[in-house]
Amino acid sequence: MIKHMLAKAISVGVVATVFSATTVAETSVEDLAGRLESMQKEMDELKQQLKNTVSKEEVSEVKQNIAAASEWRQPDTLIHMTGYASAGYTDSESADGSFNVGTFAPIFHFQYRDIAMLESELEFTIGPDGETDVALEYLTVDWFLNDYMVLVGGKFISPVGQFRQNLHPAWINKLPSAPPGFDMDGAAPVSDVGFQLRGGFPIGSVRTNYAIFASNGPELMAEVEDGEFGLDGVEAEGFGSDRDGEKTYGGRFGVIPFAGLEIGVSAATGKATVTSIEDGDSSLLSGEGARDYDVVDADFNWQINAFNLRGEYVKTEVGADNGSGAAASEGAVWKTWYTQGSYRLSQSKWELVARYTDFDSPHDSKDQQQWALGANYLVTNNFIGKFAYEFNDGATGSVADEDRLMFQLAYGF
Repeated sequence: MIKHMLAKAISVGVVATVFSATTVAETSVEDLAGRLESMQKEMDELKQQLKNTVSKEEVSEVKQNIAAASEWRQPDTLIHMTGYASAGYTDSESADGSFNVGTFAPIFHFQYRDIAMLESELEFTIGPDGETDVALEYLTVDWFLNDYMVLVGGKFISPVGQFRQNLHPAWINKLPSAPPGFDMDGAAPVSDVGFQLRGGFPIGSVRTNYAIFASNGPELMAEVEDGEFGLDGVEAEGFGSDRDGEKTYGGRFGVIPFAGLEIGVSAATGKATVTSIEDGDSSLLSGEGARDYDVVDADFNWQINAFNLRGEYVKTEVGADNGSGAAASEGAVWKTWYTQGSYRLSQSKWELVARYTDFDSPHDSKDQQQWALGANYLVTNNFIGKFAYEFNDGATGSVADEDRLMFQLAYGF
């Protein structure tokens, strides 16, 4: 209806223009004035008809359509996907060289204004048998309380130290492997399930950052060796239930005294219980009691021009059994430290890396000293090719004593 009336109005105007052009020479001024007055009345009538025809609902619908069309400019919800992946080659002394796929780890962010955000990372890995394993690295709901504090709930990467929470992704780690003791069942906690407060605030001209958390805590593994029980390892990988009912508390505090230097200290304390025995009688766990569980950590990172120097020390101590269980009555200590230096060659995409690590566990077969030397080619800031060789010194005949040659392509997206 509206289109019909508009077309009619336009037609009348065109006809009037043509008519006036062809007859102006033969028509008196009075006749032209009369015709113009008649046309004006007809136009006024058409305007009134248009005004009466368009309803408020139609006007409202048009406004809603316009608002919907412009909503993308100021969305309430932001959706973002990032992550990383790697592939490479490893050749060790006791095994044939093999190509491998490291990890495909998509990371998802769903943010609602500046109020809340959900973030999650999945890990897809291919094992030696070709099977694909899927794991949830972390999943948290973050509530932005103010400019200096965020409440985080769910499964999160342990805030103890720097390597696990900030450096372990393949495209960030400057070597193809993690320092000994910073991987699974090492000295450093991996992840937690619970809540944490984290953020940062200035102290004068000095910047700081912090994290305080409470979580379900780790579980312990025991083993039978030469007829005796002993602690085999600490599983600090974020359990979804607390089997011993004991919580773990801890955090990290970092200071940035000036640009390029950060120093951090971390600690965690709580209780942990032996929940499994490797190749042993699980009935021995019936009287197993909760043990003291304590972690201390110190880290630093110094960046000056093309040179970077960083390091970290972590110690995990588990106390003796205070219950009546026969399994692993003695306590144990895991500790490791590493120092790593890297230098970006001037006007070049090449980077040289060197790292020394000393890992000490309750088992001599797992103790390891390692020198890792590498050369990286930075195709872009998020795509890197790594060549590295590890000189490992451990118990003779153990995996910890095997040198390794590695190549890796790592991409962050």
